[in-house]
Amino acid sequence: MNWAFLQSLLSGVNKYSTAFGRIWLSVVFIFRLMVFVVAAEKVWGDEQKDFDCNTRQPGCHNVCYDHFFPVSHCRLWALQLIFVTCPSLLVVLHVAYRNDRERKHCLKHGEGCTRLYSDTGKKRGGLWWTYFFSLAFKMSVDAVFIFLIFYIYEAAFFPLVVKCSEDPCPNEVDCFIARPTEKRMFTYFMLVTSFVCILLTLCEMVYLLGKRCGECVGKRHAIKHRTPFVMPATIPMTKLDKSVCKQPGMEKIDSGGSETETAVSAPAYSLAVS
Repeated sequence: MNWAFLQSLLSGVNKYSTAFGRIWLSVVFIFRLMVFVVAAEKVWGDEQKDFDCNTRQPGCHNVCYDHFFPVSHCRLWALQLIFVTCPSLLVVLHVAYRNDRERKHCLKHGEGCTRLYSDTGKKRGGLWWTYFFSLAFKMSVDAVFIFLIFYIYEAAFFPLVVKCSEDPCPNEVDCFIARPTEKRMFTYFMLVTSFVCILLTLCEMVYLLGKRCGECVGKRHAIKHRTPFVMPATIPMTKLDKSVCKQPGMEKIDSGGSETETAVSAPAYSLAVS
């Protein structure tokens, strides 16, 4: 087991996860993966060898074992861990794709060009959908494997004595499982951690949806209450008054019966009088 690769993988996925996602990863890698690697092989290593029936009929032992253990718990949980952790890698690959696009864009248009993404690791656009669907896929995988455990083993988790009447057994025989209590407790532990992972994933999905809806409502509220732009009013010209505009700086002076318009102070712009 390459623990350095596992640590780098965990830190890479944690970088783009929410708080719920970090807790989920901790539960998966510590309470599921490490427990599975350390204890699963030792707990289930003797399940077929020590499965004993009170008959010596040829083939009866193998048929009864296959009836009560159609799929090995170890292989079933290994598949579950693989399918659960793969969607998290898709998020890392999507971020790597964004970084590559940004690098090619900068090489093509120069370093001072407008960036394609303000932050390549920010969950916006396609990355948000990739992250959200990865959560839905992980929750579905955990739910399906929990259903398979109850469906395949019919919720009979390692009884002390199992009754078998399959052919070619001559009659109903009693079979005994090696260390049934230990296997039962280990199975309960794995099921509880799967339920915890489903709950954490559901909370993270609700958090993402609530945050996205809040951002959409905030944008609509800002657009609705935005101050409209008003054009400045203009003063129309009249026939009696030929001045272009009336300003405090303009005064009319009476000089010999004729009125002339003199500027006391220069206006902010030049005036043309016809």
